[in-house]
Amino acid sequence: MSPAGVILAAGASSRMGTPKALLEYEGETFLDRWIRLFASVCDPVIVVLGFDAERIRSRIRRAAETNFALNPDPARGMLSSLQTGLRNVPAYSERVLFTLVDHPKVSASTIAAVAADSAQVVIPVYDGERGHPVSISRQIMEEMLQLRLEASPKDVMHRHKHETHFLNAGDPGVLADIDDPESYAALLVSPR
Repeated sequence: MSPAGVILAAGASSRMGTPKALLEYEGETFLDRWIRLFASVCDPVIVVLGFDAERIRSRIRRAAETNFALNPDPARGMLSSLQTGLRNVPAYSERVLFTLVDHPKVSASTIAAVAADSAQVVIPVYDGERGHPVSISRQIMEEMLQLRLEASPKDVMHRHKHETHFLNAGDPGVLADIDDPESYAALLVSPR
């Protein structure tokens, strides 16, 4: 059975100055790219919006392939968006892949490898650093939903580190976090 996919795109993009979900990379927005990549291995694909929700939703070409969830208070941080997404995962889904929208360079093969792994937690690694997307089991998802908003998803991950597979992805894209105009400019000139 396919895992559900959750794309976190609710942030204010304050350092970028414009919604990161709508930035273009290789002919598509960051968000359209993630929807396409997740749709190849995930069902359903859930996009969590918050700041600029209507603007983002109106400009996404792949909206018909997506279930949108609105974080009513995105200023509370990434955990609140992750929990919003997880609450929209169908009861039949045994696994969830989740990612931040601002990691647009991840390869399709990396996503497929993460999706195919059945460990409680799967985290792709490049050059010793952890990246995205992350895969979690239903059990981990339920624990994430119980976290208080001042906590961090890492609190749950740490409890399950002995059940975590750190997947050596060989893909620098898992680390390519595009947070500001300088990192975006570097992305656009970097070799694929």
